Amino acid sequence: MGRGDKKSKKGKRTKGSYGVTRSKNAIKARLKRATSKKETSEAGAAPAKKRTPAKKKAE
Repeated sequence: MGRGDKKSKKGKRTKGSYGVTRSKNAIKARLKRATSKKETSEAGAAPAKKRTPAKKKAE
């Protein structure tokens, strides 16, 4: 099972085909969810706080 196997996901990516193992609808849905998450996180992102250096313990 590898790049030459038409039934595996890796083989389908290599060939550039879709099917049961690599469904086009599932890929589109996943990409849509990922882009919507990025948009919401960017819009509501709080400004980054500056980190203060850690205090050294007294010996």
